Amino acid sequence: MNEAVLVLSGLDPCGGAGIAADIETINQFGLTPLPIVTTMTVQNTQSVVEVQPVNIGLIAKQFHHLQADIAFKVVKIGLLCSSEQIRVIANLMQDKTIVLDPIVKASTQEVLLQTQVISTLKQELLPLVKILTPNMAELFALSGEKDEQKAIEKLACKWILLTTTDVSESSIEHRLYHNAKLVKNYTYNKLSGNYHGSGCTLSSAISALIASGANIEIACKNALDYTYQTLLNAKNIGKTQFHPNRIPAKNTHTGEKYQ
Repeated sequence: MNEAVLVLSGLDPCGGAGIAADIETINQFGLTPLPIVTTMTVQNTQSVVEVQPVNIGLIAKQFHHLQADIAFKVVKIGLLCSSEQIRVIANLMQDKTIVLDPIVKASTQEVLLQTQVISTLKQELLPLVKILTPNMAELFALSGEKDEQKAIEKLACKWILLTTTDVSESSIEHRLYHNAKLVKNYTYNKLSGNYHGSGCTLSSAISALIASGANIEIACKNALDYTYQTLLNAKNIGKTQFHPNRIPAKNTHTGEKYQ
């Protein structure tokens, strides 16, 4: 078991998404998050109005300084908003287990990644990823395809957990692919609210579970169940989107909280 998970993601000042969500989620599974901020944002529950990449030299220094002191294998990556960031971070990740939440748009629909940055992400980082967690819009944006199976095949990631909340009406079917073949379906009732940070919660929970020794299928199932519970208990602290209520996670085998 690895007791720490490195997190590379953006800072959301309202606390619903980004690195704040990652820290909360990983803590709830009894692990220590090692957060490195990649992007500064100006946002709230209603909109994103500005995005500024953090200096890549600082990110690299933080990574090396952490690695010299703390052992970690699993890395959760969220928002990377420049090609330079992606190239440097990819070079740092050669021996890591990467969970990538490919954030292309904010949940309030502002575009966060431009076409050239998406291209760099596909070329430099995707080949290193253990599991990718896109929603349908992100899958199509990354692949350039409009057919799900063709898009999965084109991305050529070993594991892809496709979430479909963004295209579902009442029942949601998330799908887990291994080597472009469908291996698991996970069905949930769609909730009525708009949520800020559900994707970050899911990918961070998967990261924590993998670091705790779970295999991919178990990690995905438990992380999806956990994320759904955070949405059922979501908090309304702003004017628009709800925050997932990241309560302590329970081991689905024992029913006990992670320590």
